[in-house]
Amino acid sequence: MVALPRGGVPVAAEVADALGAPLDVLLVRKLGAPHQPELGLGAIGEGGVLVLNDRVLDAVGASSADIARVEQVERAELERRARRYRGDVPPVPLEGRTVIIVDDGIATGSTARAACQVARARGARRVIIATPVAPPETVDDLRTEADDVVCVEMPEPFYAIGQFYADFSQTSDEEVVAALAARPTYGAS
Repeated sequence: MVALPRGGVPVAAEVADALGAPLDVLLVRKLGAPHQPELGLGAIGEGGVLVLNDRVLDAVGASSADIARVEQVERAELERRARRYRGDVPPVPLEGRTVIIVDDGIATGSTARAACQVARARGARRVIIATPVAPPETVDDLRTEADDVVCVEMPEPFYAIGQFYADFSQTSDEEVVAALAARPTYGAS
C-alpha cells in the first residue's frame, strides 16, 4: 500500500489498517498551470517520471518554458518531501509486488498516472489505484494505466475533490510522518 502525500496518507492509513497491510509513500507532484496552480498541466514522480495532460496544455496555452519552470519548482519540492518523509531510507522495493496506490481523490488523473508509471518503473507486478472519489471519465482513463481502479463515488457533476469532504483541510508534513511512523513498512511484513 502506497499513499500519495499528502492528502492520500490519512486515507491510505485507514485502508492499510483495515487490510492489515504495510504503508509507505509514493512521491508525485502536480504541475500547476501558470496563473492557475490548482489546474494540473500534468504531474511528475520519483525517478524522473513526467506526465502531461495535453487537453489542459492546449486549453491554457502553456509553453515548454512554462512547463520547465513549473517542473523545476515541483522537483525541488518532491526532493524535499522525500528527505522529510523517508530521511536516509530508500524507497521501499516494489519489484514483483501488487501495489495499491491510494489518494484522497482524483480530479484530472495526472498524479495517479505518474504514480502508476513510478510503480511500474520500480518493478510492480500489478498496480491498483484506490480513491474515495473521482469523476467517471477520469476513472475510465485511468483503467488504461492501472490494472484496476477502485473508486467509491463517481459523481456527476464533479467540480473539485474538496466538495465531497466535510473537512478538506491540508494534511501537514508532520501528520504524514506520524502516520508512516505508526504503521509497519514493507520491510516489516
